[in-house]
Amino acid sequence: MTTDTPPPLEPLAEDWERALCVVAHPDDMEFGAAAAVARWTGQGKQVVYCMVTSGEAGIDGMTPSEAGPLREEEQLAACREVGVDSCDFLRLPDGVLEYGVALRSAIAREVRLHRPEIVITGNFRDTFGGRNLNQADHIATGRAVLDAVRDAGNRWVFNEQLVGGLEPWSGVREVWAANSPDAEHGVDTTDTFDAGVASLEAHRAYIDGLGWEDFDPREFLEGFGRQTGQRMGVAMAAPFEVFPMGWGG
Repeated sequence: MTTDTPPPLEPLAEDWERALCVVAHPDDMEFGAAAAVARWTGQGKQVVYCMVTSGEAGIDGMTPSEAGPLREEEQLAACREVGVDSCDFLRLPDGVLEYGVALRSAIAREVRLHRPEIVITGNFRDTFGGRNLNQADHIATGRAVLDAVRDAGNRWVFNEQLVGGLEPWSGVREVWAANSPDAEHGVDTTDTFDAGVASLEAHRAYIDGLGWEDFDPREFLEGFGRQTGQRMGVAMAAPFEVFPMGWGG
């Protein structure tokens, strides 16, 4: 007899001090992972955000030149809700990101600049589980993150970046992909769930622009948070797929 009950999630390691979150768009962290970030910043950890694009193609009723700056402002407000005080915007073109050397280079520079122990990105599998197809920008960014972390540690890859004191960085222990359908780890977000909700609510113009009738950020996040929490024996949780870096990773 088969069962559809997903297996339990193992708690993520929290014996680190610095993390870098690299995602394609403003709002990507807020759809599930921001409450985990609030937990970590509450522990005194340093978490830096990096948005590959400014999400300028994300609001149908607003031109990219208008939407980009507005979405950056909303992302900074979202960061404040979860204790993140540093957010870089690479301003690569929204909607048409391509996996390749240029994207790897841009992300590798961020890794070298911030020297994290953990790098966090979004789900870059083909789907979110079942028939919900993932977006091309998410897939390109996540794949590039994995390779850029390795690139960042190699002095002879993107060597032109190594000026002004910037040095290679091979200290990333793991890459964590939030909301992956293949997640085997999770984070208890029960105590910081409200901060995660507030972080998503900061993207008001984007949410309104989507035209999702009666969309409620709290209700949306609760559905996934409780489902994941059941796999950890807690009220709320966020899932992550873990990719060890380095030799044997």
